Amino acid sequence: MNKTQIKCLIVFSIFAIIGFGPVSPGCLIGMTVVAFRPRWFWRVAVNLYGAKAIAPIPDITESQSQQARKKCFLSIVALFIVDIAPVPVTPVVAFLIILTRPDWFFRLITVIYQETGIIEATS
Repeated sequence: MNKTQIKCLIVFSIFAIIGFGPVSPGCLIGMTVVAFRPRWFWRVAVNLYGAKAIAPIPDITESQSQQARKKCFLSIVALFIVDIAPVPVTPVVAFLIILTRPDWFFRLITVIYQETGIIEATS
């Protein structure tokens, strides 16, 4: 486990504790990331995956990136609605992603960030 994984687990543990209520901080941050694609999240993702080998991602068009952003945003909105229930779901999903670091998640982040130019700047 790398330092970024530990830090992310701590943050989402706090979100799990304060997430018992009508507002899910993890979902709000997720929606903000998908909408604005801040540079800090790309750095977190790169550090989270560290030296893990990821299969190459084919060229992505701008429309594919926009479509992925829309689907991802709507999925996070759905999680936000489900999180209103007494048990926070988003931190559990985040724990699984942080611990297992699935290839599909890094590919999704790459598709979402494709048209920003951030990827090329950090490569």
